[in-house]
Amino acid sequence: MSIKVTRKDQNEANENIIRRFNRKVLQSGTMPVIKARMRFSKPISKRERRNRAILREIRRAEKAERIKLGLR
Repeated sequence: MSIKVTRKDQNEANENIIRRFNRKVLQSGTMPVIKARMRFSKPISKRERRNRAILREIRRAEKAERIKLGLR
């Protein structure tokens, strides 16, 4: 899964090398795979998901109430 880019000649600019490297990375399709691995999180139970949703709704309601009262 390594991508190698070599200089075409001694006078080739660094920007051209970087551009060719980026193009090869995009064409290889490795970035979506790597980004998906970065975002992986362990699955949580239904109960935990429900509890987090309830907390989220409570916090939203509290924030809306504070905005109404002009505290924030």
